[in-house]
Amino acid sequence: MSYNFYAFMDRMKYIKRWQLMRSVREENIMEHSQQVAMLAHALAVIDNKIFGGSADAEKAALYAVYHECSEVLTGDLPTPIKYFNNNIEGAYKSLEERACDKLLNTLPEELRGEFEKSMKPDKTSAEYAIMKAADRLAAYIKCLEELRSGNREFAKAKQSIEDDLHSRNMPEVEYFFEKFIKSFELTLDELEGL
Repeated sequence: MSYNFYAFMDRMKYIKRWQLMRSVREENIMEHSQQVAMLAHALAVIDNKIFGGSADAEKAALYAVYHECSEVLTGDLPTPIKYFNNNIEGAYKSLEERACDKLLNTLPEELRGEFEKSMKPDKTSAEYAIMKAADRLAAYIKCLEELRSGNREFAKAKQSIEDDLHSRNMPEVEYFFEKFIKSFELTLDELEGL
């Protein structure tokens, strides 16, 4: 018997983000998820090494790998619509949950439990909170990229996301801002010190 799970995951590269906004460079949920995984890992390591936390960095990264997987079935609903009101948000969360269940059913039964841990994570865990902050951080970095390319379409989103990130009171996020964010505004020659 053949299973479709990885063929579905491979389709993440076809799901575009930021559909309501003009982008200089399109972004898909596969590349976004990879960036969120790196950022979640970084935030967890920072939290553990700098601030004495105890988050599982690998678990946070794995949550990020699968955090958008339901969108291969639902598409990417833009944030202003997704969070327009509680009814829409609740209905969309239910739809995402059902999409995850459908995807889990495309795995051999003996593997589903392991994948369910990552695709339907414990939303009260430190790793989940870190992954959610990393998701917003990736969106913020996208805004910086677009603004650096002269696209003012992302100016309001940048400010809104920055305010949200700072309101989370996560020292690991503040540390990332202090140590790493400025470099996202540099050219390749500036990054290399040429």
